[in-house]
Amino acid sequence: MRYQFMRWPEGRSKALTLSYDDGAAADKRLAETLNRYGIKCTFNLLSSRVEMEEGLTKEFIHSEILGKGHEIATHGAYHRGLDVARPIEGIRDTLDCRLGLEKAFGIIVRGMAFPDRTVNKAKVPEAYARIRPFLEELEIAYARTTGGDNDSFGLPEDFLNWVPTAHHKNPKLMEYIDSFLNLDLSAGKCYCAARGARLFYLWGHAFEFENNKNWDLLERICERFAGREDIYYATNMEIYEYVTAYRSLIHSADNAIVYNPTLKTLWFDRDGKEYKIAPGETLHI
Repeated sequence: MRYQFMRWPEGRSKALTLSYDDGAAADKRLAETLNRYGIKCTFNLLSSRVEMEEGLTKEFIHSEILGKGHEIATHGAYHRGLDVARPIEGIRDTLDCRLGLEKAFGIIVRGMAFPDRTVNKAKVPEAYARIRPFLEELEIAYARTTGGDNDSFGLPEDFLNWVPTAHHKNPKLMEYIDSFLNLDLSAGKCYCAARGARLFYLWGHAFEFENNKNWDLLERICERFAGREDIYYATNMEIYEYVTAYRSLIHSADNAIVYNPTLKTLWFDRDGKEYKIAPGETLHI
C-alpha cells in the first residue's frame, strides 16, 4: 500500500459544514434559506435566550432547524468568555447551556462554539490548556474556535480546537469557494500525497447579514455550493462523528486487512481505488 485517504459518505471527496452563532432572530431567515438549498448548518444557541428572539420559537427550531437535519450546539448559557472566566464559571456556563438546550428540545447536545472571546490553542495556549480538561469532563465532543482563515480545507487534528475555513465576511471568501469547488482529488489529477478528503467550514452570525443588508451574499454562497454530487452536506456533529469513526479503523501490520469496529459505513480511497466498509466488516485488500 502506498496511500490511503478517507472519503466522505458515498465516496465523496469534499464536505461542507456551516456554524452560526447566538440564536438571533435572523437565524430564522438563515435556516429558511439553507433549507431551500439543501445545505446543513449547526446553530449555536444560548440556553438563556431560547424563545426570546422574534420568530425563533421552540416550534420553529423543532420543525425548521432540527426537523430539517440541522444541529443545535452550546454557546454558553450567558455567552461567557471562557478564557477570562474562572474555571468554575466556565464550567457552569457551559454545563447550564447544555442542560438547558437538552431539556428544551429533548435531544443530546454535545457540540460547542466558544462564546464571546474565542479560545484558540495557537493564540492563547495557556487558556486552552486550562479550558480543554473541563470540556472533556462535560463530554463536549467538539468546540469551534476562530482565527486563521485559509484555503487549505483540512480536517482538525483536535476537535476541541476546531478552526473553521473562513468567516462569511472574509474578502477572499469567493476565491476560497472557487478553489474548493475546482479541486480534483482523483488519482492522476492531484499529487498522490495530497488526495485527502477536504472540508469547507463556514461560520458567522446571521444578524450580520441583516445588519449589513447583504442577504444576497448568503444567496450567492448557497448558489455556488448547492446541488453538487461531490460534496457531503453535513452538520458539525456529523463531520465529527464520521471522521472519528474513520480514525477508529483497525489495520493489520501490512495494511492488507482493514476492520471497521464502528456503527458507521465508511469509505476510503487506496491507491486510486474506492472501498466501502460496513459496520463490523473486515476487508482483505
